Amino acid sequence: MPTINKDALFAVACLLCAMITIQSGASIAKQLFPFVGPEGTTAYRLGFSALILCLIFRPWRRLPRNWKPIIIYGLCLGGMNITFYYAIERIPIGIGVALEFTGPLAVALFSSKRKRDYLWVAFAMLGIVLLLPDINSADGLDPVGVILALVAGAFWAGYILFGKKIGNQGSGGATVALGMTVAAIVLVPYGVTLQGSALLDWQLLPLGIMIGLLSSALPYSLEMVALRNMSAQSFSIMMSLEPAIAALAGLLILAEMLTLLQWTAVFMVITASLGSSMSGSKSS
Repeated sequence: MPTINKDALFAVACLLCAMITIQSGASIAKQLFPFVGPEGTTAYRLGFSALILCLIFRPWRRLPRNWKPIIIYGLCLGGMNITFYYAIERIPIGIGVALEFTGPLAVALFSSKRKRDYLWVAFAMLGIVLLLPDINSADGLDPVGVILALVAGAFWAGYILFGKKIGNQGSGGATVALGMTVAAIVLVPYGVTLQGSALLDWQLLPLGIMIGLLSSALPYSLEMVALRNMSAQSFSIMMSLEPAIAALAGLLILAEMLTLLQWTAVFMVITASLGSSMSGSKSS
């Protein structure tokens, strides 16, 4: 009778919870754009996330000797946040996540050592293509939004690679807190400069705290735990669930309806994720 890898199951559960919370937070964040813009929303997200994580994990108790990977990780994290928010200001959130996912797919493809993984990556890519609208229609995508989503994908790839590297060095929560602090130091002043006193609106602050918790503090901590218990390649392939979860969050929170073709695409990316997970467990 085959044994169940409890660490692997725990990593999968953490990653699923992370994806659900991060996409729910993104849908809520988009509702703040008319009031504080993507810059102010990013400042809320990173600022409150860094504060929450530092209070919980107190990373100053054991500072790392090598700061370079943490700084790069933090810059990738911050870059991913701001460029993604700029993207979904111009294009639907489900489409933005689908385009952004080119980063994790690239990590999975270039790190693959099994031919079977190429099949699952190709299947996920086909599902993502089906999530995109008809480019020949009158409602074509904003090209700037598309480019920004792809740039966010590049930052996402760096986040995965450097997250795996620093995740092996010590406490996952503490390293996420340090990376988030780096991102906040860079982008909170940027948001404050552009949005100013609008960020102090007492009606918006509770939502800002919620976004910081749902979009960053909780999911990034869970993702770091997952990265410590699975390879960067397995992590990247399983993240193919992200566009599907984003589409569902858009439906439930923003009332963005899905067509039958898009539901088919959701099924395809879920199948690819399950297939890659089963493939990885059999080879371990």
